[in-house]
Amino acid sequence: MGGEIPGRFLTAQWRYLAMLNYEVEPSLLRARVPAGTELDRWDGRVFISVVGFMFQRTRVLGLPIPFHVNFEEVNLRFYVRRRGPEGWRRGVVFIKELVPRAAIAWVARTIYNENYQALRMRHQIEHGDELSVEYGWRTRGPAGRWNSVSVTARGEPQAMASGTEAEFIAEHYWGYAAQQGGGCMEYRVEHPPWRVWPAERSQLVCDAAALYGEEFADVLREEQAPSSAFLAEGSAIVVRRGVRIEP
Repeated sequence: MGGEIPGRFLTAQWRYLAMLNYEVEPSLLRARVPAGTELDRWDGRVFISVVGFMFQRTRVLGLPIPFHVNFEEVNLRFYVRRRGPEGWRRGVVFIKELVPRAAIAWVARTIYNENYQALRMRHQIEHGDELSVEYGWRTRGPAGRWNSVSVTARGEPQAMASGTEAEFIAEHYWGYAAQQGGGCMEYRVEHPPWRVWPAERSQLVCDAAALYGEEFADVLREEQAPSSAFLAEGSAIVVRRGVRIEP
């Protein structure tokens, strides 16, 4: 993707990003690594993250879509890198992304082949002595229940220190999605560095086996504390049009 920068596909504000991070064995993810990329590591360790946040002021190709401007998203992701003309491009691969609007899920699946699913969702953001952020989603069917990811923090957000785990998790500026027939889609995500709050408390309440597959049931079980957790302030973002990379 050297030379001309692709045009804007989506602009928005991403706010109050609750990030719960779990160390995993590389073997859990190898089959999901898109062609042309490799697993990215911090201090030799491989991570997946459950991330919940608010989409606000969303525009697609410069236009706001009625009833699709402000909404929640919760995703499960991991981290890869690919060698570009300027050096390593550090990126994210999404295992599954949850949104409350079927049209958003359809567009993402159709254009980027991302694994989006539309579910009923809700959020709660409370300011006081503590800042408490929670994102919830309700699974379908007769046994459907509310699931959630939450983070509680105190004080003022701080700039991320260079070389820290938080910087590694948050500072990935590319997205990669495997494509049917081989190859992958590469797209750039632009935003300034975020300030973060370390989590005083965090919790994931989720039927991980049903939502993500049995292979994630153990690492994302409700009684399993994450390796780390923090809350990112967020910012305006730009998602560039994707470019297909052939194998």
